[in-house]
Amino acid sequence: MRVVIAKCQVDYAGRLSAHLPLAMRVLMIKADGSVLVHSDGGSYKPLNWMSPPCSMRIDDPSAIQVEAGFSEIWTVRQKKTDDTLVISIAEVVTEIEQELGTDPGLVKDGVEAHLQELLAEHIDTLGDGYTTVRREYMTAIGPVDILARDSAGSSIAVEIKRRGGIDGVEQLTRYLELMNRDATLAPVTGVFAAQEIKPQARTLAEDRGIRCVVLDYDALRGMDDPETRLF
Repeated sequence: MRVVIAKCQVDYAGRLSAHLPLAMRVLMIKADGSVLVHSDGGSYKPLNWMSPPCSMRIDDPSAIQVEAGFSEIWTVRQKKTDDTLVISIAEVVTEIEQELGTDPGLVKDGVEAHLQELLAEHIDTLGDGYTTVRREYMTAIGPVDILARDSAGSSIAVEIKRRGGIDGVEQLTRYLELMNRDATLAPVTGVFAAQEIKPQARTLAEDRGIRCVVLDYDALRGMDDPETRLF
């Protein structure tokens, strides 16, 4: 992991274009090749990023770029889509590089982990014709709980929580933004599934086109038998 705090300008070109004017930012270059650009706000969400497989080249600036005050030009290119992230460095304040080793992964709450397992087994809870592709589908920024496909074959990213709050919706939104850059998956839509979903989280999710599903833990475990109900 390499972390650089630098004054820089960032330009993204590809299926979309984006420009970040000159400012102080945190640049993260991970061992898997991913590059993330962070500001001092926005919580954990980067301003821009490039997911692997990608390559990074560092060049000397042109005469015009030198006049503009830049000392290094980082060019990050996505190998599958040929999208390009260009980071123009004006000043490096500090830089660290550290080998993090193998991460043991996220240890989920027992009930939450069991919900994931049960929903993967009974993915038709989300709709007829749904199939599970895999659990813990890894992205450059972490694992999506379940990658599934609907009856039309479209990709569905499912984030599972015991109690669904705004943080969970933000997490799923970040996964969706990244996964939709992958031509082999796109278009990817999201399902936010939890035993309980807070009203604010539901409003935010629906505003972003994410479907909310309330999970019945006992029903998924096969303990809720409709024939034994009094009403």
